[in-house]
Amino acid sequence: MTSIPFVQSLRTTRDVLRVGDANGAALHIRVEVPERWDVVRIAASPDASVQSVKSAALEELVPGADEHAWVIKLRGFEVLSESRSLAEVGAVNGTIFLLTHRRRRAVK
Repeated sequence: MTSIPFVQSLRTTRDVLRVGDANGAALHIRVEVPERWDVVRIAASPDASVQSVKSAALEELVPGADEHAWVIKLRGFEVLSESRSLAEVGAVNGTIFLLTHRRRRAVK
């Protein structure tokens, strides 16, 4: 069993989402959406795709959003191949992904 990282407890009020077969060795990750000032915790299997994590986070934080209008970033860089697994892109327990609009938007 993998211990839950400290970052999982920061500013989170929602339940943990499960992505993939998270019954075994799950990665406990966070996905932040700065446009909403909100975050979601996800327990995902290392072989779950980045796309599945993105979809689950968008459905929870921005229901009805067009997935193609959003990008997911890891360590400041866009994940260009969202079909790759979390393990392949280098996600580890406690990783934080940033989910943001593809195009910058004017501040209102």
